[in-house]
Amino acid sequence: MRRAHAGNYYEPLPQSSNEVEEENDRMANELRDKVGALKSLSIDIGNELKYQDKLLRDVDDDMDRTRGFLGNTMNRVLRLSKGSHNYYIVYLFFFSLFVFFVLYIVLKFR
Repeated sequence: MRRAHAGNYYEPLPQSSNEVEEENDRMANELRDKVGALKSLSIDIGNELKYQDKLLRDVDDDMDRTRGFLGNTMNRVLRLSKGSHNYYIVYLFFFSLFVFFVLYIVLKFR
């Protein structure tokens, strides 16, 4: 059999049909192994995607709960600050000063 490529003719090396069949079988087995590896890899990727999606949904739910909790806390703080009990802020300020002073003493004389 002759094949033409850009005007150049060449003849393939003479091979028996047995050798060609063996080579085809070998290449088919290699391809089957590669397809199996790709299949297992795609299954692993799908499982990892499902796991990561579940984690992201859990984080989203936690953030929603935290946002609601923080919103309720801020509403309570605003309600306290609007009331006539402004001395709570003074107590909070002195408490924070006390905590910082204690931390300063502990860290200085360590």
